[in-house]
Amino acid sequence: MLRLAPPLTILVLIGPVVAGLVGVALPAFGYLPVLGGESFGLAPFADLAATAGLGRSVLLSLAAGLMTTLAALLVVTFFIAGWLGTPLFAVLRRLVSPLLSVPHAAAAFGIAFLIAPSGWLVRLVSPGLTGWRYPPDLLVVNDPMGLAMMAGLVAKEIPFLLLMALAALPQTDATRSAHVAASLGYGKTAGFLFAVFPRLYRQIRLPVFAVIAYASSVVDVALVLGPTNPPPLAVQLVRWMNDPDLAMRFRASAGALLQIAVTLSAIGVWILGERLVARLGAAAVASGRRGIADGVVPFAAAAAMSLAVAAIVLGLAGLGVWSLAGPWRFPDVLPTSFTLEGWHRAAGALADPVAATFGVGIAATLVALVLTLACLENEARTGRDGGARSLLVLYLPLLVPQVAFLYGLQVLFFRFGLDGTLGAVVFAHLVFVLPYVFLALSDPWRAFDRRYVAVAETLGASPARAFWRVRAPMLLAALLVAPALGF
Repeated sequence: MLRLAPPLTILVLIGPVVAGLVGVALPAFGYLPVLGGESFGLAPFADLAATAGLGRSVLLSLAAGLMTTLAALLVVTFFIAGWLGTPLFAVLRRLVSPLLSVPHAAAAFGIAFLIAPSGWLVRLVSPGLTGWRYPPDLLVVNDPMGLAMMAGLVAKEIPFLLLMALAALPQTDATRSAHVAASLGYGKTAGFLFAVFPRLYRQIRLPVFAVIAYASSVVDVALVLGPTNPPPLAVQLVRWMNDPDLAMRFRASAGALLQIAVTLSAIGVWILGERLVARLGAAAVASGRRGIADGVVPFAAAAAMSLAVAAIVLGLAGLGVWSLAGPWRFPDVLPTSFTLEGWHRAAGALADPVAATFGVGIAATLVALVLTLACLENEARTGRDGGARSLLVLYLPLLVPQVAFLYGLQVLFFRFGLDGTLGAVVFAHLVFVLPYVFLALSDPWRAFDRRYVAVAETLGASPARAFWRVRAPMLLAALLVAPALGF
């Protein structure tokens, strides 16, 4: 049975993406018989090209994908380079890790309440330092350049890239390389950048591409913090897909293909940037400089890391305060009273959505956990992990813009009478839950000392008994973290 797990997992990861792309490509070229599209053509693309503000939407998406990823990667890289092995690193690592499971939308709402003209940050300095007795007329949230949206994305992507980098770090022989670099006169940060980072980056390249894909096609964070007129392309696509005029589905499908092109362009620009940085790095090594970036840069990275943690934590705390707030007038830092009235008003409307959320989350996470454990146990027993190809398959749902293929998947579900069913929703979530559960479990599982299992088997335990009585209990922490992240 375990041998069936890898092909089934591949089918779960690849099947929906391919089916969704087919389901969106046909209407993009005018073919959707249920809506009267009986022949192929380019009319949907002509309609898309005539959309006002399309160019700006595309540029916003491109900028978000590239700038967000660059900022998050720089912060993570210089933080690891300057602080690895220090008490500060240990503290911030413990604080950052749980933030990965904070939903993007919740973090975005919290940051919006924090940085808005009437938010906590302005209240803390008003009127004493600013003289403001009323909220200033400043467009911070939903600014036309998308800066608030990018800041929110950076705060959420830093934990992801940090955990991916820490998982890959043991494969780079970082400690010995750092010692060799130090013996040659390189400072701590410079030694890491020259001796360790090239190998580390090769290990986290696919996660970096996943961040580009997500940031360039983000919907939830963009709806809360992003520009509105025009919005990023992915938000525009959601509006067209939900338009009461069903003929807009053709334009939405063409836009979905454009979104894929935008994401691929962002990744292409990033690859060109990789080559440029590689040449600059080679020139820096040849120059013989030993102290590059050993000054203020590590402190700036630590400050940025701390700021990201503080923004999400304070934002979530702000959401909690707002949910209990009575009258709260500007510039008061706290409400004049606290009440449960808001919770009472929302309780009736929240019951069904909360129950559905728990049901979908638990179902998708359990299926993902079972498939992941079956794949990893099969790998442990056979000694085959699939190499780089399996890793690419694992990241495929994270590399293809969600908004591009989920709409096509919905079209196919509708055709087979599955649209809107609980099973369809669970399956759609599983496509994204499975990669995260697998990534969270794979490194601890592969690092497990196989000799413990060997001892159990020499004492007469079957492979299944050794799994339940030896391997699973010893990896209990990872078995709890992975489903928590997936859920």
